[in-house]
Amino acid sequence: MADTWQVLLARQPEKILAKVPAELRRRLLDALHELRANPQPVGCTKLKGHENLYRVRVGDWRITYAKENATLIVLVVEIAPRGGAYRRL
Repeated sequence: MADTWQVLLARQPEKILAKVPAELRRRLLDALHELRANPQPVGCTKLKGHENLYRVRVGDWRITYAKENATLIVLVVEIAPRGGAYRRL
C-alpha cells in the first residue's frame, strides 16, 4: 500500500473553497483528495523560481502547493483562477 500524504490548507484556500459554487468546490476537493494518494499527479507542474512549489490545474483554476517529502505533507498555499494565480507567491 502506498503512503498517504496529509493535505493541509492555508487560510486563503479555505476561504476560497467556502465561496466558490458547489460544482467547482466539488472538482477542487476531488483534486485535493487526489493529492493525498499522489502529490505529483499527471498534469502537475513544478513552478520555476521556487524550490518546492507545484501547481495542478482544475479547469481555469490553479491549486498551488508545497510538498514536504520527509513528513508526507502537502501544504496548499493558494487556490485561484488562472488570471490571479501566482501573484502572491
